[in-house]
Amino acid sequence: MAQAISVRLDDEALRALGLLEASGMTRSEAIRAALVDAATRLHDKQALAAEVAALEADEEDRAEMLAVADLMEGLRAPG
Repeated sequence: MAQAISVRLDDEALRALGLLEASGMTRSEAIRAALVDAATRLHDKQALAAEVAALEADEEDRAEMLAVADLMEGLRAPG
């Protein structure tokens, strides 16, 4: 079910809305798409942060990563 809302936009938001509308979207489509995109990016950012935290907490993975880094350093040409 659709729900109407009222919002006050500043100059930056109005410019962004104008760009979205210029692409052929209606005002409502542009606002809905922007909200969904922002929420998706936030979720993806949180999911990535959780994955990074899990990898950092994995001692075995960290040890392997350090071993690979040491190996790569040993293979590097003297310079």
